[in-house]
Amino acid sequence: MCTERRRRRMAGISMIELIFFIVIVSVAVAGVLSVLNVTVKSSADPQQRKQALAIAEALLEEVEMMPFTFCDPDDPNAAAAASSNDCTGGAGGANDQGALPLGPQAGEMRGNLATPYDNVADYNGFTIAGGGMDIGGGVAVPAGYSARVAVVQEAYGPAAAQVPAAAALRIKVTVTYGSDSIALEGYRTRYAPNFTP
Repeated sequence: MCTERRRRRMAGISMIELIFFIVIVSVAVAGVLSVLNVTVKSSADPQQRKQALAIAEALLEEVEMMPFTFCDPDDPNAAAAASSNDCTGGAGGANDQGALPLGPQAGEMRGNLATPYDNVADYNGFTIAGGGMDIGGGVAVPAGYSARVAVVQEAYGPAAAQVPAAAALRIKVTVTYGSDSIALEGYRTRYAPNFTP
């Protein structure tokens, strides 16, 4: 009787126990490998995202630093205009910076030394592809990235102290890289409507 007990204890594991062990270990290894696969696959993604964020921040800052005047800064009446009615051509004319649709005046181009963008509204619809140059002539957008800017009139602030849509612009910069994109938004109000640098 004592020998039978010893034989049972020394018998080892059964075939069913071995199969269960193999299945459990396989599932655990598959889980670990899938996590490693996702980690390795997106290991370069943080660097790409940081680059896209840097491009978006730089472009948003560039747009927000531009003047937001009643008249185009090239208009001779820009420094003294009390409203867009005082611009050459009047309200809704070619020099009215609040006239819809927003966009650059004829011949104005970003980075052009003779006729550059000179107002926030000029950037509406602006796009730049990978390898495009910044204002100083250096590469601003590396290959594989693209950026676009949308500028729209939008009222800003709480109802009691709201800045009207004609005096506030929402700027949205979207940078696309591969199948991903990042978007930043900012507002620019017309706090110095006669400032022309």
